[in-house]
Amino acid sequence: MNEEKPAIDPDLLDILVCPITRTQLIHDVDAQELISEAAGLAYPIRDGIPVMLVEEARKY
Repeated sequence: MNEEKPAIDPDLLDILVCPITRTQLIHDVDAQELISEAAGLAYPIRDGIPVMLVEEARKY
């Protein structure tokens, strides 16, 4: 069974930045995360919605 991952609007990805560093994020489609290399954090994407809370991010 092929489980489709919810898509994120490309325009939204263009404007989202890391809440700590204000730098651009990298979209990891397979892990369903937005990665901030500058902060060393990966923010989860749940049901197609980015969770941009530092408390919810994992160390990358």
